[in-house]
Amino acid sequence: MDDTTGTLDEALERIHVSGPERDGWLSNHAPMAVEALVRHGQAPAVHRWLDRYGPKLEEMPDGTGSPVTARNWHEALGDPRRIADWTAFFEQETAEKPWRDVLAEWWPRLLPGIAAGATHPAIRVGHSVRTLLAGEESVPRVRELAHALGYWAARHQPLPALTPLGPAPSAAAALYRVPLVPDPNGGIRERFAQLTGFPTWPEPERDSAAEPERDPAPGRGGGTGPGRGPGGPEAARSALRELVRASTHRYATHAHGDPIMLVHAATAPNAVLRTLPALPGELWVPSLRAAWAASAAVTAAYAPREAAPVPAPESGAPDAGELFARAAAHGDDHTIKFADTALDVGDALAFTAARRAIELNPPVF
Repeated sequence: MDDTTGTLDEALERIHVSGPERDGWLSNHAPMAVEALVRHGQAPAVHRWLDRYGPKLEEMPDGTGSPVTARNWHEALGDPRRIADWTAFFEQETAEKPWRDVLAEWWPRLLPGIAAGATHPAIRVGHSVRTLLAGEESVPRVRELAHALGYWAARHQPLPALTPLGPAPSAAAALYRVPLVPDPNGGIRERFAQLTGFPTWPEPERDSAAEPERDPAPGRGGGTGPGRGPGGPEAARSALRELVRASTHRYATHAHGDPIMLVHAATAPNAVLRTLPALPGELWVPSLRAAWAASAAVTAAYAPREAAPVPAPESGAPDAGELFARAAAHGDDHTIKFADTALDVGDALAFTAARRAIELNPPVF
C-alpha cells in the first residue's frame, strides 16, 4: 500500500542525514525496515522504531573532494571511500533525469556486484523501487533510490569466477545442491572468497532436436554461467518467484545455521523481483542470474550441514497482518524484512519461516 500519512517521507528525511553504514561496514537497515513497516500498516510504530535504532547510525561520511562523474565512474566503482561521492552523483542524476532512466542505465553496471555489502545495497534498492512504483514519487523517495544506488556503487563486489556444477531441476533442488564453503569461521567476505561453483539453475533451454551443449565458461560475477537461461522476461520473473519461495521455505528448516545472515538468501532475490517492473525486459534474465548467484552465495556461506525438522504449525495460525505485527513488535530489522518477504510468498510454510525468524533472532523491543 502507498503511505498516505506522510510517515515514510518523514522517516526517510531523518535517515538521509546518516550514512549507509556503521561500525566499519555494517549496513544501515533503517530505510528498508521503515518501508516494510509502513507498507504493512505499521506506520504508527515507525518513529518509535527509529528512535531506538537511530543511535546506532553514523553521519554520512565526508566526500573525498573528487566527485564521481560520467567520465571517471569506472575508477570509483567498488571504492567504499567514495560513498559520499557516489551518493552525491546519484542525487544529481535523479534530479536531472527520470528515476527509471537512471535505474535502467545503472542496473546492468551494478548487477555483477550484487554481493556488495552482504547484498544490502541491492535489497535497499528493491525497497526503494517498490515504494516509487506504488505511489507518489516524492523528493525523499527519489533521494532514497539515489542513496541506495550510491551505496551499491561504492561497495560493488563481484563474486569469484564460478564453475557450473550441473543443472538442477528446481530452485529448491539447486539450493540443496549448493556446496558449502570449507571454512565457515570468517566473515562474509572471507566466506565468499571460498566460493568455487554453483549448480546451474534454471536449466538452460535447448532445442530438443539438437545435440546437448556444454555450458560456456562463466564470467566474473556471473554466478552459474549464462547457458541460455529461461525463454524470456516472463519466464525469468516466474523463475525468480520460484527462487524467492524456495529460499523463504528453506529458512524454516535451515535458519539455525545463522538466523540473521540466512535471511538474505531470500530477501536479496526478492529485492530483484520487486525491481523488475521498473526495468526494461531485456534486463530481466540477467537479473534472475544475479539473484540466483546472490542467494546461492549466502546459502554456501551460512547454511548448516543438517536441516532441522519443519516446525509444527501453530494452532489458530495468524493471518498476514497479525504475523507482521508480531515482527514489528519484535523490532529486529532483519526479522521485519524477512517477514515482509514471507508475506510476499504468502503460503503456510513461508509464514512458518517468518515465525522462526521471530523465535531465533534477538528481539529489540
